[in-house]
Amino acid sequence: MQKKVLIAMSGGVDSSVAAYLLKQQDYICSGATMKLFSDIDTDDTKEKSCCSLRDVKDARSVANELDIPYFVYNFSDEFNKQVIERFVKAYIEGATPNPCIDCNRFIKFDKLLLRARQLEIDYLATGHYARIEYNNESGRFLLKKALDTSKDQSYFLYAMTQTQLAHTLFPLGTLSKPQVREIAQKMGFKNADKQDSQDICFVQNGDYGSFIEQYTGEKSKNGDYIDLKGNILGSHKGIIRYTIGQRRGLAIALNKPMYVHSKDTKNNTVTLCEDGDLFEKSLLASDFNWIAIKSIDTPIRIKAKIRYNQEEQWAMASQVSHNTVKIEFDEPQRAMAKGQAAVLYDGDIVVGGGTIS
Repeated sequence: MQKKVLIAMSGGVDSSVAAYLLKQQDYICSGATMKLFSDIDTDDTKEKSCCSLRDVKDARSVANELDIPYFVYNFSDEFNKQVIERFVKAYIEGATPNPCIDCNRFIKFDKLLLRARQLEIDYLATGHYARIEYNNESGRFLLKKALDTSKDQSYFLYAMTQTQLAHTLFPLGTLSKPQVREIAQKMGFKNADKQDSQDICFVQNGDYGSFIEQYTGEKSKNGDYIDLKGNILGSHKGIIRYTIGQRRGLAIALNKPMYVHSKDTKNNTVTLCEDGDLFEKSLLASDFNWIAIKSIDTPIRIKAKIRYNQEEQWAMASQVSHNTVKIEFDEPQRAMAKGQAAVLYDGDIVVGGGTIS
């Protein structure tokens, strides 16, 4: 019996090729684009974002070429609550959030997957570069890296549950980006050479500070730059404009390179330091989600990474409370930022992950 699949079509080349491949595999396919904004419709000419009106046109064009039904679902209220509000709150509290992870967690693999299941559709598919396999021995679905590790996106998917993995397809997990573009070009898709989305979709020009001020209606207050000893070095332009490890954009003249070490929201200070002072060996990751295993009773030897473009590093992971894991690295890691994700790997398998707290 043919299985039904709803493909999340962003208007980009990846999800378009995912839809093509699934139709070739004899799934009963439908395409859907999520409308995520109510009063913010992103610039139609912006090349490196997503979710614009142009993206809807591109997705609809590909769906028409593939002769599959196409829908636009309005999740703007949910997106505002679960992604934008979380993003703004985290920055105000001094953290550095990752809204793409929240979008996957609360919108794509929650709201959109639920919509698919309500329509009696078996699977949700996306253009993510990752793989899902079922392990007979453990009786669990595994999230694995894409074969093309240069494009692997498993880091952004660590929050997926067993139920979500059971009803999700990643058709691009075994392909490279050049192979995907080649398929799109052969099919004559209008988005075959479209650039990948890179910016946060709801923030224009990457200016987080201005977005947050506009969203809240409140101006971020200037405060003091200080060093590790508490000496005042100058004036910053509002805590929301800085993140751990940042060097550029500090707008302060010093006699040596300095970086953001930490932020104190209570005293409205940004502490600067030299590069060597950014390294730490341990962190706590909260709201932890285990995938490959149910939990751990004793510390495990594992690899972990604290940012998307980092190679995994050897560490020990131990459960310190119901949903909090302590990760102690063999070697100090640079610029651990509260709000970012810490993800554990066993080879190409995602063991689990959480939010650096």
